[in-house]
Amino acid sequence: MAGKNWTQKDIPDQSGRIAIVTGSNTGLGFHTVRFLVEKNAKVVMACRSQEKAKTARDNILGDFPDAGIDLITLDLSRQASVREFAAAYREKYDKLDLLINNAGVMMCPFDRTEDGFELQLGTNHFGHFALTGLLMPTLLATENSRIVTLSSMAARSGRIDFDDLNFEKRLYKEMEAYGQTKLANLLFARELQRRFEEAGHKTLSLAAHPGWTATDLQRHVGVFKYLNYIVAMPAPKGSLPTMRAATEPGVKGGDYFGPDGWMEMRGYPVVVDPTVGRNAEAVNFPDAKRLWEVSEELTGVKYEI
Repeated sequence: MAGKNWTQKDIPDQSGRIAIVTGSNTGLGFHTVRFLVEKNAKVVMACRSQEKAKTARDNILGDFPDAGIDLITLDLSRQASVREFAAAYREKYDKLDLLINNAGVMMCPFDRTEDGFELQLGTNHFGHFALTGLLMPTLLATENSRIVTLSSMAARSGRIDFDDLNFEKRLYKEMEAYGQTKLANLLFARELQRRFEEAGHKTLSLAAHPGWTATDLQRHVGVFKYLNYIVAMPAPKGSLPTMRAATEPGVKGGDYFGPDGWMEMRGYPVVVDPTVGRNAEAVNFPDAKRLWEVSEELTGVKYEI
């Protein structure tokens, strides 16, 4: 791997590769698209709002006029939309080198998706679980393909409550619900890699977290917006753990990338320990297996691995 201070200059050429980036009209996803097209990848921006996606695309094309950027609508909170997106992608493309499961909602007021899921879990985990599964045949048919799923420092406080995943019994707490989804993202990425290895596939599943990065994701949390001015990294630097996981040659499936600074809040991207901060749940393989089985049951998406 490259030296410690890995930056956008270390991103290798991506010519001939096609990537999907979910939630890419703003924040981390937006800068992930910029980095990818700067290195000659073709990118499908998978966004809920076509209007915002077009504005973001035009912004990027202003700097990279020859960039290959496609827009396909995706609302991860709606399982029907996930299926529509996957069908639309497969109709247009016969390969997928890189799937970046970036989109998410954070600490929002309680709500349910049309499928009955708690909104954060339905969007952050179940949406990406279904999307990845529906695109799996294309991923497996593409040599050296990768899936990068974004987790968060919030995974450290996360617990998967299998008796009440969707807050039907317990009091809803925004941070508790968010932490559950980010731990679910990490468990999903690691369990997916375990299944790839068990089946002998070369496709890699990795995870990343952006440390403390200032993005629109924090719009529901006033104190975070205030502290952003003091603590947070800018969104381009916060995107680098994702980019290293997505593009660094020689990475190991199951690796987790995050900043190298104090408490992984800031710094340059490196492989980090998923159990840091007392998060032993991040390597709880029985929970990962159980979450996988529950996710297949609730989404109706069965993985073809």
